Amino acid sequence: MTEHYDALETREPGTRESELFSRLPDVLRKALAAPAYAERLKGVDPASVTGRAALARLPVLRKSELPALHKAAPPFGGFVAGPLGSFGRLFTSPGPIFEPEPVHADPWRGARALFAAGFRPGDVVLNTFSYHLTPGGFIFDASARALGCAVIPAGPGNTEQQFELIEAYRPVGYSGTPDFLKILLDAAASAGREVSSIKRALVSGAAFPKSLQDEVRSRGIDAYQAFGTADLGTVAFETPAREGMVVNEDLILEIVRPGTGDPVAPGDVGEIVVTSLDPQHPWIRLALGDLTAALPGVSPCGRTNMRIKGWMGRADQTTKVKGMFVRPEQVAEIGKRHPGLGRLRLVVTRSGESDLMTLKAETTAPGGALHSELTASLRAVTKLGGAVELVGAGTLPNDGKVIADERT
Repeated sequence: MTEHYDALETREPGTRESELFSRLPDVLRKALAAPAYAERLKGVDPASVTGRAALARLPVLRKSELPALHKAAPPFGGFVAGPLGSFGRLFTSPGPIFEPEPVHADPWRGARALFAAGFRPGDVVLNTFSYHLTPGGFIFDASARALGCAVIPAGPGNTEQQFELIEAYRPVGYSGTPDFLKILLDAAASAGREVSSIKRALVSGAAFPKSLQDEVRSRGIDAYQAFGTADLGTVAFETPAREGMVVNEDLILEIVRPGTGDPVAPGDVGEIVVTSLDPQHPWIRLALGDLTAALPGVSPCGRTNMRIKGWMGRADQTTKVKGMFVRPEQVAEIGKRHPGLGRLRLVVTRSGESDLMTLKAETTAPGGALHSELTASLRAVTKLGGAVELVGAGTLPNDGKVIADERT
């Protein structure tokens, strides 16, 4: 519990914050060399963005926007400066979204996550993420090699050939989805193949419920989770403390109210927004569409960066009511029109053959005028009629939901 990848992981939180934001203006200048960022950030003085309040005033770029943006201005929607040949590899993910791989060491920032999971230089790692077109396989491959590990580029599937590789190379580590790890272990047990060399794992890309964690542990494998994306690589990772996930270095992570770029109160559930400080391919306030909440304090493992609870659902709660889309941004707009309110939740139900909407709003002053004003705002913003229910402060769940579709 006292070993760390480097001294950056144990810096004083204030020192880390100061160092990240001292680098941000230069990263913003590099981002502005890309035409799409130049347009989005028009009028922004990079020298003025030296703290979280200033960063929060910049527009968010939603990952859900990227397919349309990439199609309109291929391949990267105008968000990448420099020639294609300056990158190492060029990938695609479903959408499609196109991703370039920077050329510097550990371009996907995964070596820290592997180290926290117990991987060490000289280990042999079985990497079962896909190497075909998408970056997943290369994210973990590059991260393991940056740590000094040898990698078996196995990819998913073909368990019989994987058993041959495992028995020949005796890998101590596994990287891949938790689902495929179980498939591999089950198939080995059924076939009487020897896979006991695998003692630790870093898993990602799928849910890893406690029942599966317990089963993997019972088979002698110490498995840890990492949270990341094909755009950013590893965003946060588990440590031996097993208390949430520690945010990776060289990233500024914000948690915002879904449908907005406004940071939530400490401990509230919201959408993950990430700013990366990679000068070759910076991301400025990329909203991932995933929900989480921050944990207070620092990790018992000694790493001092911000901790998050992990993945807690999707932030894009857009739904269709009476044939019209209702979006989190619209609920946020209602909140802006009535700034004295607490949490808002638009509940969608069905009665007979009709869709019904009820806006639940937290307030400490449930006056009659507020009810009628909210009713009018709901209709004006969504173009749909609905009921309004005023509830006490702290009544609505802290789960990040602003639209709850309860239709069966």
